[in-house]
Amino acid sequence: MTVFFGRFAMRATTVAAVLALGAGAALAGEAVSADQILNALKPKPATRGLSVGPQAAPQIDATAQAKQSTFIDSMRNRKTRSLSLGEREQLAEIAATKPKIDLEIQFDYNSAAISKTSIQAVQELGKALSDPNLKGSTFMVAGHTDGIGSDGFNQDLSERRADTLKRYLVEKFGLAGQDLVTVGYGKTKLKDAANPADPVNRRVQVVNMDTKTAAK
Repeated sequence: MTVFFGRFAMRATTVAAVLALGAGAALAGEAVSADQILNALKPKPATRGLSVGPQAAPQIDATAQAKQSTFIDSMRNRKTRSLSLGEREQLAEIAATKPKIDLEIQFDYNSAAISKTSIQAVQELGKALSDPNLKGSTFMVAGHTDGIGSDGFNQDLSERRADTLKRYLVEKFGLAGQDLVTVGYGKTKLKDAANPADPVNRRVQVVNMDTKTAAK
């Protein structure tokens, strides 16, 4: 799933969420609780056969899992802007198979400051990531923008907003900074490519990247 960061000032709305694991189910127009976020980010059982349901995580061999773990560990404590295009793409490829969530979080106009209307949503996220059930996990916080504006502006904005969310979670909830890997994708991965200006494209994806528990 994913966290939405609005690039333009928007009217105050109820936080909307889409909980998508594999095929996933939609939960829109409702305030999202820490429990809902927690359930979305919990590692799912690995696929064992064709009979396993769509919510199961795909099974990977030990060698591939070890490579994933080594790569993710190398991303810890890296500055968001230091990641190369190749590293960003590799993170996206790994994240595609992991538990994730989308939350709508608004930011001030052309700013990385979290809107007051979205503080509650961020606090619910902080509570979820602090839960003992997720202890030891590494989370990716990936910033995305809509398709309006230049590539450079949107890339910078997506990185700054991911950094803002990480800083808030570390300062307000005591989460370890090394457990939050931040990355920006700008407007390169639109959720709705047919409608570049759609607010659904303005998001930050939160993904549980932990490979050990995800394979259980």
